[in-house]
Amino acid sequence: MSDNQNLLAEQRRALILDEVRRRGGARVNELTRKLNVSDMTVRRDLDALARQGVIEKVHGGAVPVSDARTHEPGFEAKSALEPGAKEEIARAAAAMVAPGSAIALSGGTTTYAVAQRLLDVPDLTVVTNSVRVADVFHTAQGAGPGGAPQPGSATVVLTGGVRTPSDALVGPVADQAIGSLHFDVLFLGVHGVSVEAGLSTPNLAEAETNRRLIRSARRVVVVADHTKWGKVALSSFARLEEVDTLVTDAGVSEDVRAEMAEYVPGLVVAGGDEGGA
Repeated sequence: MSDNQNLLAEQRRALILDEVRRRGGARVNELTRKLNVSDMTVRRDLDALARQGVIEKVHGGAVPVSDARTHEPGFEAKSALEPGAKEEIARAAAAMVAPGSAIALSGGTTTYAVAQRLLDVPDLTVVTNSVRVADVFHTAQGAGPGGAPQPGSATVVLTGGVRTPSDALVGPVADQAIGSLHFDVLFLGVHGVSVEAGLSTPNLAEAETNRRLIRSARRVVVVADHTKWGKVALSSFARLEEVDTLVTDAGVSEDVRAEMAEYVPGLVVAGGDEGGA
């Protein structure tokens, strides 16, 4: 991850904390390679995180002291994770969208990548609870001469709500807005995917908002890179059987592909072999 050498200290520490919690611990030499920073920088970051009480330093590295199921990284920290996989997934997901469709995009960095790939699809109506996703379309609409909206630009419906660390709007206001709408397809980002827990998120309010999105969609497409498989966050909001298509990347193992295929009718492996969509 050579781009991480320019990250702000706060962003870098968020990435370190996510790595420690996701893997149950991390060694200093692993973190220096992953972040492309010096041994001394990593040790200073670990000292800072230890003072915050979120990790415990051990010989050669660190282990978590809090429950990873409740940890929700910020948008910038998540953006730096698996960027190549997210781009492959976004291309495959965007290819599913027909001109003139009514679609929904949940919060998340993978759905943000999908939004960037949808700018050339004409006459879309986009419902989203993601501030970042709405900004993608808003910026593109003013990209013409004199800042005029482009022909065929999307109509964007941004729900209200309370903002999460990942820049999603959740809570009763968002839920009420979504509940009155209907869309052809939902592109849904997740924190974790597993057979036992289904789809899950560390944010309780976001779990309920995601349930509303699913209920309003004719077709549910989950976009999740290979690192999400087997992760379980605090709150489950859907069973795998409620998903119509799962778009992942070629980093997912053959065993996991076979397991997914038992529960999800359509499995698309972006950048690799594709199942039925």
